[in-house]
Amino acid sequence: MTARSPARRRPEAPLARPSRRPRPSASGPVGRSPPPPARRGPEPRPPTSLIARPLSTETWPAFARLVEKHGGIFGGCWCISFHLEPGENQQWAGRYRELKEARVRDGRAHAALVFDGPDAVGWCQYGPTAELPNIRSRKEYDKGRDRLPDWRITCFFIDRERRGRGIAALALDEALRLIARSGGGSVEAYPEDYTDERTSSSFLCSGTLGMFEKAGFEKTRRIAMRRWVVVRKVASEPPAA
Repeated sequence: MTARSPARRRPEAPLARPSRRPRPSASGPVGRSPPPPARRGPEPRPPTSLIARPLSTETWPAFARLVEKHGGIFGGCWCISFHLEPGENQQWAGRYRELKEARVRDGRAHAALVFDGPDAVGWCQYGPTAELPNIRSRKEYDKGRDRLPDWRITCFFIDRERRGRGIAALALDEALRLIARSGGGSVEAYPEDYTDERTSSSFLCSGTLGMFEKAGFEKTRRIAMRRWVVVRKVASEPPAA
């Protein structure tokens, strides 16, 4: 019996290489022009609806809402500490709201309130010197004091959600306008100088030196490491009609 020769295997066809697809470029698919860059809208600006009004029995509810929103501010101060002589703070401890409201009713507490709609978003406290006898670094201040000013600007407070938008400067301008309408005179303030430094806003409740200098105040003397006495004369203006 004749042996059969083994069947020849048909050569296998070479595997087809997958065609290379062009890779999309960073600018978009091949054959298409890159899409135009997305247009950004204008940068957010401070609201133009802000207005300023004096602290009064009429504006007290909005002032109180802002203070309550921030837990009484600075441990329950209610913006009263600069009104008090040494020792009085213990006498009125826990009753600062009551005392502040009574002073507003009597016309012995002044501030320029900034409003956005019905809500107060910040203020600048000011008043005759006799109304605000207590200032920071008072001992050092009294050492070099020549004469007392007619008016003092003692503190600012801005809603935590609205800080860094120029509200303090607006409140300062309005406080100066209210001082002018009340007869004008010499105005002192005690801002902090943290130029080119970052710091907590809690250290800036007296305002910044730069803001006061832009408003026309001049440095007179330093009473703490970063605290200055600044002064400006304000001319009298007729009261608003």
